[in-house]
Amino acid sequence: MMKKSSINRIRNIGIIAHIDAGKTTVTERVLYYTGRSHKIGEVHNGEAVMDWMPDEQERGITITSAVTTCLWKDCEIHIIDTPGHVDFTIEVERSLRVLDGAIGIFCAVGGVEPQSETVWRQADKYLVPKIAFINKLDRIGADFFGAVKMMKEKLNANPLIMQLPIGIEENFVGIIDLIKMKQTIWDDDTLGDTYSTEDISSEYIDKANEYREKLIETAAEVDDEIMEAYLSESPITDESLLNAIRKATINLNLVPVFCGSALKNKGIQPLLDAIIRFLPSPVDIPPIKGSHPDTGEPIECPAKDTEPLAALIFKVSMIEGRKLSYVRIYSGKMEAGHDVYNPFRKKKEKLSRILRMHANKKERIEKAGAGSIVGVIGLKESSTGETLCSIDHPVLLEKIEFYEPVISVAIEPKTHADQEKFDHVLNKFLAEDPTLRLREDEDTGQKILSGMGELHLEVIISRMQREFHTNVNVGKPQVVYRETIATESEASSVFDKEIAGHHLFGEVKLKLRPLARGKGNKFRSEISPETIPEVFIHAIEKGVMESLENGALMGYPVMDIEAIVTGGSCKESLASELAYTVCASMACKEALLNGKPFLLDPIMSVEVFVPESFMGDVIGDLNSRGGKIESIEPKTGLQSIKAKIPLAQMFGYSTSLRSATQGRATFSMQFFRFDRI
Repeated sequence: MMKKSSINRIRNIGIIAHIDAGKTTVTERVLYYTGRSHKIGEVHNGEAVMDWMPDEQERGITITSAVTTCLWKDCEIHIIDTPGHVDFTIEVERSLRVLDGAIGIFCAVGGVEPQSETVWRQADKYLVPKIAFINKLDRIGADFFGAVKMMKEKLNANPLIMQLPIGIEENFVGIIDLIKMKQTIWDDDTLGDTYSTEDISSEYIDKANEYREKLIETAAEVDDEIMEAYLSESPITDESLLNAIRKATINLNLVPVFCGSALKNKGIQPLLDAIIRFLPSPVDIPPIKGSHPDTGEPIECPAKDTEPLAALIFKVSMIEGRKLSYVRIYSGKMEAGHDVYNPFRKKKEKLSRILRMHANKKERIEKAGAGSIVGVIGLKESSTGETLCSIDHPVLLEKIEFYEPVISVAIEPKTHADQEKFDHVLNKFLAEDPTLRLREDEDTGQKILSGMGELHLEVIISRMQREFHTNVNVGKPQVVYRETIATESEASSVFDKEIAGHHLFGEVKLKLRPLARGKGNKFRSEISPETIPEVFIHAIEKGVMESLENGALMGYPVMDIEAIVTGGSCKESLASELAYTVCASMACKEALLNGKPFLLDPIMSVEVFVPESFMGDVIGDLNSRGGKIESIEPKTGLQSIKAKIPLAQMFGYSTSLRSATQGRATFSMQFFRFDRI
């Protein structure tokens, strides 16, 4: 049983990185050294604690963000191990939304890889303070300083080297601490539990002094006290240096950089010390701001147990048929058995149980206070991104942004027995994952499931069969397109009908104008209130926006269009909102047809890492898929090819890339934008 930590001794941190940089391996070491697990689980053996789903163990990747709690030097650390694969970006996005700090893990060979950039930018978006850990220093081709240089170039970060590696590749044995000016060597015969700290050996002392000087110079640039002491050549104490670095890290001015090899159990204990020393507690960051659900006035939610409750559901999971909601408590406290209020749905909910999470294992607790991340059972209607608060002090926290899916498959149950479970199981997945969409095709009556990528949908279908024993037939993946128009067009429509004994009338003239890619849909009116009263303009906007959800060409959503009301008429006694909504919708449909509609493809940013000898074949293949090659850069032992390619041409690419390069090339792909090919 863990004792309750005071709020300033809590750390809510996430581990973020590219696929295969070693996030889960680092987390397994952290759990072992903090006493949470008694043996180290390895990803390649399918035994990692945090990768508990069968699909994760089989594929050797993280799919869902797992939450766990551990203790280190009297601090309670809540860790979220996030996926690195781009198909599961939403898991990273919603985790970063509720975290106070993050550890960016970089492979010493690959440096800053494409998905590391994506997750780093997501962390920047939520203003999350970060420290960095350069992992895999024992691997052939490892380059510690090269990885730090890439952090500057690709992430616009201001890295502060806190440690130097002793040896590299197979000779990597330990690290030099540039604050204490000591070296730590790990014993290879144990699981990293035993290590010795000693004076820096003579061969490394000059380099250590050089980088200690650079560390002080960098700290002086962001801290006035250190700058004064540095310029006046006064002695700078380790404590004042640590405090300055902590402050600069929390203010997003610096990223302290640490190093090691998680697989060889080196460098993890100093990383744990760094989490506590440099990453913020819930009270070190500005209080989260919400708004009153009725008046919209801003409300601050300070991290104190004595304040009214403000908590955010950042994830919903269906475990053994029960709904488990993951909640970050920003202020106030929750108690099992008590009621909470959901201002978005205007509903009261009961907290049946509160759980402290350890991956898929749970420990019941009676209450949880500000700064905690807990699991809650008993919430019937509340879902991801919604707020929980007290009924007397309602507050609405900002919702989490979700991504639009880009790929679809048709699915249907295989047998009559599967038919009975089919809808129920799909609804569970839709509740869990906000990036999934389900619709019924009007022409075929098939269920169409849309997601973020081939792997995303593959995993969902595999889980349907594994966890819920529901077998399905799956159609070929289909691309989710968008529509827009090529030219300006106009149309008008009159609605003059009798409905339920009431004569209704409305007339609207619309002009549709194409906008630049990525501008979204806009609406404005150019008519005076004498033509159509102001009160009906909102009804016209509703009709237009609804009709833009289904394009004139193939029924895909329409984007990048400005709709302008240019005319119309009103008969005072017969005018109604319904008449203008229907009328605007009909005019919009006609204008879309007149505007030479065309399809927009989802275009993907693709990066392929390929050995030099296979370059020609890979570039030829990308060109044949309609790819536009943007750059080719040398990486350690490989070439990195960046290209923009329509998603429709990328189905089955991983198989053809493997066969063309004897399995030696890898690629990553993420959505760039919708555009005309």
